[in-house]
Amino acid sequence: MRLKQILSLLPFSEQFSELNDIEINTIKMDSREITKDDLFVCINGFTVDGHDFVEEAVENGASVIVAERQVDTKVKVPVVIVPNTVRFLAIAAGVYYQFPTHQIPLIGVTGTNGKTTVTYLLETIFNHAAEKTGVIGTIQMKIGQDTYPIENTTPNALFLQKTIRKMVDEGVQKVIMEVSSHALDLGRVYGCNYDIAIFTNLTQDHLDYHESMEDYLRAKSLLFAQLGNSYHTDSRKFAIINQDDPASPKFERSTAQPVVTYGITSKADIMAKDIRLTPSGTRFLLCTPYGNTVINSKLIGKFNVSNMLAACTAALVAGISLPIIKKAYESIQGVNGRFEPVTHDQLFSVIVDYAHTPDSLENVLATIQEFATHNIYVVVGCGGDRDRTKRPLMAQIAVQYADFAIFTSDNPRTEDPQIILNDMTVGLPHTATNYQVVIDRRKAIHQAIKLANQGDIVLIAGKGHETYQQIGHTKYHFDDREVAIEALQAKET
Repeated sequence: MRLKQILSLLPFSEQFSELNDIEINTIKMDSREITKDDLFVCINGFTVDGHDFVEEAVENGASVIVAERQVDTKVKVPVVIVPNTVRFLAIAAGVYYQFPTHQIPLIGVTGTNGKTTVTYLLETIFNHAAEKTGVIGTIQMKIGQDTYPIENTTPNALFLQKTIRKMVDEGVQKVIMEVSSHALDLGRVYGCNYDIAIFTNLTQDHLDYHESMEDYLRAKSLLFAQLGNSYHTDSRKFAIINQDDPASPKFERSTAQPVVTYGITSKADIMAKDIRLTPSGTRFLLCTPYGNTVINSKLIGKFNVSNMLAACTAALVAGISLPIIKKAYESIQGVNGRFEPVTHDQLFSVIVDYAHTPDSLENVLATIQEFATHNIYVVVGCGGDRDRTKRPLMAQIAVQYADFAIFTSDNPRTEDPQIILNDMTVGLPHTATNYQVVIDRRKAIHQAIKLANQGDIVLIAGKGHETYQQIGHTKYHFDDREVAIEALQAKET
């Protein structure tokens, strides 16, 4: 592709007319990946600045550099200066990959908790409607049934445009993606043309990045503002809002598009009534403008009812019938790392869940309390280099809802695990005796399972689907589910 085409959407693009005839092989933002005639875009990230790697990019074959400031290289190549290379990257990627999000329905899911579950539910619904899906999220990326590893919950604009182009070319009919507050605030989803935006809930998280809950809300609301300000019968757009969440009015005000609501306790367009929770599943009456139907699901807890309402609402406005949604929901066995049971013929329950925020931990433990007949044990920690203010809240919730809590390492990253655990326990009352601290996560899981007796429930919270533990800058293999099996086997001996 000619550089002229890539620069065509920039203001005053005619100033680069002398570069019009340069042919670009592809666009890259990693100097190590540059090959002959690539366009290198200098991105200033959290840990490295692409401007510092221009020389390497040129040595590897870059024919044009796009930067925010003047850069010097031994071999002279054209340098295009732009005010914001993140914004340029999104524009260039859109042009280069022929604006794929305008060629396929795109659904974005944002919120503190529930994003992964909602994307999985939507994938199942659309698959039951014989539609091929693409999924971009926390656990992995999927194109149809093919899976690919993924670094961030929401990748950068270049990766997204390239990936969605691949999805379009491979016949995907719906793309569903988790959209994090970081991605929205950092411009990773610039250029994505969303058709449906879903808000699940807003509770405390990521205050290591956002300066306040108000700033966190602002970042989340960008997804709804980015639905656009115009209407067209060939491109209908919808904002799906959780009416039960106190922040819902602010999300509604952030969009010009039609708002469709869902809720359990608040009056909404789509509602769940007569909810019955059991240790093995959930039953409720799903009430919609298209009629009502009873859902019998193996997913457990009111928070999962809310997730099912979110996905159902999006599916209905996307044209999926109620009978297909019911069939899809009743086929689901569970979601990877979300309230996932671990079984080894033991006489008590072991559950692994991704709960890593105060609200999600409270939701899971409150759900367990509803059907628990004996003791509840919880193993939980907090990640390093992340929001410190939620640490004491997590500990307080654990000792309030569980009979016994074991506080341990999560992903300490570059922090001292003992300091993290001190932050968790510092606010606990002196009278609280129903907890202990075991820094080593493997030992903590073994300890909880060793303590459990017939009829008890052990919750291992915080990591869910993750198969690693990050200590320092290194990721080591660690899967809570595998360690739980290991502990169950050890208990037999």
